[in-house]
Amino acid sequence: MNYLSKISTFFVRGWISIRPFSLPASIMPVIFGTVLAWVYGGASMHLLHAGLAIIAMTLLHWGSNIMNDIYDYKLGLDKHPTPVSGGIVRGIITLKQAKRAWISLYVSGTAVGLFLVWKTGIELLVIGMVGITVGLLYSNHSKLSLKYNAMGDLAVFLNFGILGALGAWFVQTGSLSWIPVIWSIPMSVLVIAILHANNWRDIPDDTRGNIITMASLLGDKRSLRYYGFLIYTPFIMVLALILVPHFFFPQFPALPFTFIITMLALPHAYQLWKKALSRSKPVLPMDFVTLDGATGKLNLTFGLLSIAALIIERGLHLYPLILG
Repeated sequence: MNYLSKISTFFVRGWISIRPFSLPASIMPVIFGTVLAWVYGGASMHLLHAGLAIIAMTLLHWGSNIMNDIYDYKLGLDKHPTPVSGGIVRGIITLKQAKRAWISLYVSGTAVGLFLVWKTGIELLVIGMVGITVGLLYSNHSKLSLKYNAMGDLAVFLNFGILGALGAWFVQTGSLSWIPVIWSIPMSVLVIAILHANNWRDIPDDTRGNIITMASLLGDKRSLRYYGFLIYTPFIMVLALILVPHFFFPQFPALPFTFIITMLALPHAYQLWKKALSRSKPVLPMDFVTLDGATGKLNLTFGLLSIAALIIERGLHLYPLILG
């Protein structure tokens, strides 16, 4: 019983520290890029490579979350736990354990990535090195820290957006393309929305700690407008990527019309907007505190609908061949 208790305690510690709610933000672009390569890149689906790409991204993301907790705690930013994070500040994981876990996860994720480089090509190494560099610079004690110098939004846009999709595309096709970069932008913007919701909530603590984020620069009212921009713009981008190439730039590939189904996530965005508007007098006490996690669910829904759109598009192309 004592042995089982230890295993249970270890699982709970790890689960809280890695912030499981945020995982879809990193793996959705990888799955999207993989399916996109299968539908548009002429790639045969390499399931082993796809699985390893997801594992590598997951390990690196978990490591980044723990590293972020370490530096937030050291800088005195995390004084009170939130419902979805705070392993160190809760006292259920020590700094030493957190450092060990962070390094282990980064080394493991890098090892998986290097295996994929060996199996696919050196270009993936460049993509991976950019991603790991951004991850290491995201939060630390140096003056180059991206998170603490209002560059966190750009960091997650790159790492948990276009780089993930591009890397996954390359793993499947062995070639580079602008298609996964451009078509993953709407999803990448929603990842920024997750981070902004977190930073918006943390403006008082960040200000006291002399930490500069986009939210602290904008202040409360402009952060509201910025949040609205981040959760609604992806839907406008989808329509633009469908229509603009057809009417103005026929030489560029247009997003398939099947992506209209992403509009099914629009009511979810509206519900988040209402929570943001009532942040000072929330309907439920934790509505604003957990807005980052709720925004993560929107990102997941949007990502799944985008992947479904690709699969439907492939089915529409295969249907005439099956009939023939």
